[in-house]
Amino acid sequence: MRTDARRHHDPQVRGFASDNYAGAHPEVLAAIALANGGHQVAYGEDDYTGHLQRVMHSHFGPTAEAFPVFNGTGANVVALQALTDRWGAVICAESAHINVDEGGAPERMGGLKLLTVPTPDGKLTPELIDRQAYGWDDEHRAMPQVVSITQNTELGTVYTPDEIRAICDHAHERGMKVHLDGARIANAAASLDVPMRTFTNTVGVDVLSFGGTKNGALFGEAVVVLNPDAVRAMKHLRKLSMQLASKMRFVSVQLEALLAKDLWLRNARHANAMAQRLAEGVRAIDGVEILYPVQANAVFARLPHAVSERLQKRFRFYFWDETAGDVRWMCSFDTREDDVDAFLQALKEEMAR
Repeated sequence: MRTDARRHHDPQVRGFASDNYAGAHPEVLAAIALANGGHQVAYGEDDYTGHLQRVMHSHFGPTAEAFPVFNGTGANVVALQALTDRWGAVICAESAHINVDEGGAPERMGGLKLLTVPTPDGKLTPELIDRQAYGWDDEHRAMPQVVSITQNTELGTVYTPDEIRAICDHAHERGMKVHLDGARIANAAASLDVPMRTFTNTVGVDVLSFGGTKNGALFGEAVVVLNPDAVRAMKHLRKLSMQLASKMRFVSVQLEALLAKDLWLRNARHANAMAQRLAEGVRAIDGVEILYPVQANAVFARLPHAVSERLQKRFRFYFWDETAGDVRWMCSFDTREDDVDAFLQALKEEMAR
């Protein structure tokens, strides 16, 4: 029986649920097609993965080494495993993705302990880190070995380079290493209007989880080792964690397409600009409260629960704290001004009902 591929969705429909809902950027799809055809050595010995290393050097310096992986959870688990011993623990914000949204993978699969700290805006500080940074000689307590921060944070806020430098200096003084979850690192760099190195290797970050999927890739992220002395056996841990792609060229060429020129920055700037447009419109609507500074591509708001439920029937988005009525609206590289304006009009209509 013959079956033909056909489209199963309306490509004009866009929502505000997640930047993971967006498709792949056309330039990324073109890069995948470019890498197709013929034979290339498997498991990362291909020409595209080799060239990706040189591209990463241009962004993060000559000692940076990228290990492409399938997804963000895999990147975080591999990175944190490489930084910890079996008895090690990772200090992170209570709202961090590794704690809230990865199904326990860092602890279950990585074999480490998360030591969480409540934060008002998703950002750690040296003082907050010290709430969990103790007991290194106590055999009854998991040993704090890593501080993990998210840039930008799960609440849409952005660390300044000086804030990250203070965290790195503080952690290193206490014998700990620093991991940065950069699922939306491009949005943070666009918000700060600085190169990514300015708030990573330049200020002391040891290992970075570099995000591509949320910024226009079809799939694929990378663990970027910025400090080679901080990790052990990365190649083995990637394989052990089931994150070693056999046809790695198709991961690497996507990251190359984003990073070789300025596609990563164009995409992030556009998503951030759409979030600002959304926030400006929301501020003009009585009864809707924006909860956190809008510094990247996310808008967190509080509004009547019934309004959100009606609005969700018109546009996809998620509750962040359903009890409180808090919601999250995400913008993507392909969000259009018309999408934002239509959403704002729908919000006004539902608030008026």
